[in-house]
Amino acid sequence: MPSITTVNPATGEDIESYETLSLEQAKAKVDACQKAFEKWKLRSLEDRASVIKSIGQALRDRKEDLAQLMTKEVGKLIGDSRDEVELCAAICDYTAANGPDELADERRDPNNADHGIVTYSPIGIVYGIQPWNFPAYQVIRYAIASLMVGNGVLLKHASICTGSGLLIEEIFKQGGLPDNLFSVLVIDHDISDEIIAHDKVRGVTLTGSDGAGKHVAEKAGKLLKKTVLELGSNDAYLVLEDADLDHAAEVCARARLYNNGQTCINGKRFIVTDKIYDAFVEKFVAKFEAIETGDPTADGTDMGPMSNADLRGDLQDQVDKSVENGATIACGGAIPEGPGAFYPATVLTDVAPGQPAYDDELFGPVASVIRAKDDEDAMRLANDSRYGLGGGILCGDKDRAVEMAKQHFDTGMVFINTYGVADPSMPFGGVKDSGYGREHGGFGVKEFANAKSIFVGAD
Repeated sequence: MPSITTVNPATGEDIESYETLSLEQAKAKVDACQKAFEKWKLRSLEDRASVIKSIGQALRDRKEDLAQLMTKEVGKLIGDSRDEVELCAAICDYTAANGPDELADERRDPNNADHGIVTYSPIGIVYGIQPWNFPAYQVIRYAIASLMVGNGVLLKHASICTGSGLLIEEIFKQGGLPDNLFSVLVIDHDISDEIIAHDKVRGVTLTGSDGAGKHVAEKAGKLLKKTVLELGSNDAYLVLEDADLDHAAEVCARARLYNNGQTCINGKRFIVTDKIYDAFVEKFVAKFEAIETGDPTADGTDMGPMSNADLRGDLQDQVDKSVENGATIACGGAIPEGPGAFYPATVLTDVAPGQPAYDDELFGPVASVIRAKDDEDAMRLANDSRYGLGGGILCGDKDRAVEMAKQHFDTGMVFINTYGVADPSMPFGGVKDSGYGREHGGFGVKEFANAKSIFVGAD
């Protein structure tokens, strides 16, 4: 049988090999998940919430095991890996506490019956195709919401973090989830398409590139299956004329470099008004020049490696093409010698349309700085993107920034004078080529629910 071998991006050494499933083996797992779902859907909301609460505790119990494995597989800083597991546990806590109320029956008063009931029913099996940059969070985000509504869950994880996916399956069982209700499929892309087409798979969710999203949406759409897609991004952070530049440089550096620069809602384009441009760039570049890469398992390391050498090579190509088309390297910008997939914290200035640094997603620690004439021009440039996941505004007048975010910023999320990744209480998702659908905030539990209308006549 073909196999997958995971590799430590900090050292280049092999970690573990895993046999992939045949189509028949994968279909058998789908059938087993369906049987588990048929029992799970009959359990009460409160019962499901209790199990989800226990999964949260199991994640905390195994936090160090999972954090160490994630760091080994994808190069995350060990502190970030531990924080990721805590976020996953918090999602379980939030869902357990709020899920029953979100999914409770609603009474309505239709004109054609004595009364109506809206009930949220599970749809069946939800298939998730997830990336490597948050090996635990990307799974928990859709799986826990789907389990809360009563669905079964399948996971195809990114091959480079196969071990993390399998450990999460073990942790779910440790938390009391019935066997086969959450199942990891170690499969290739061709078999993944067969799983999308399986008649027992009723919903598909993917986090990944916009190209992958279009492929999955087409496969699922031809079969009229619901999808939720969280795709690429080129998030813009606006630094307006009244911004505190020291604070802005700190927030923007964190927004770009968090998780080794490999996060969908990292800040990627930094649009700075002309009046403060030079002063901001000086402070911003100084933050990047102070960053040192190193062992991601060591506490205190500023930044670890990229997840693999191939993606690092792709990033270097984007930097080189941007420079060929007029961008300037203010710091970094070259692959260092030595083992591992390390890449320096890099700032590009003179970024303009026609460069990958302006037009595309740079998934690594490279910041694109763009000069705007004024605040209005900055917002125009921010929206000049095919993506619309998140973004930020650094400013002195927060009330004005809130109005800009509400009325003009064409994204699903906006951070004002701060940077964050996700919170269980707030909806997560984007617009345009960044996908559709929402997770978290009460929205996620209803994405793969059947909002069923029941009309009740008079006695």
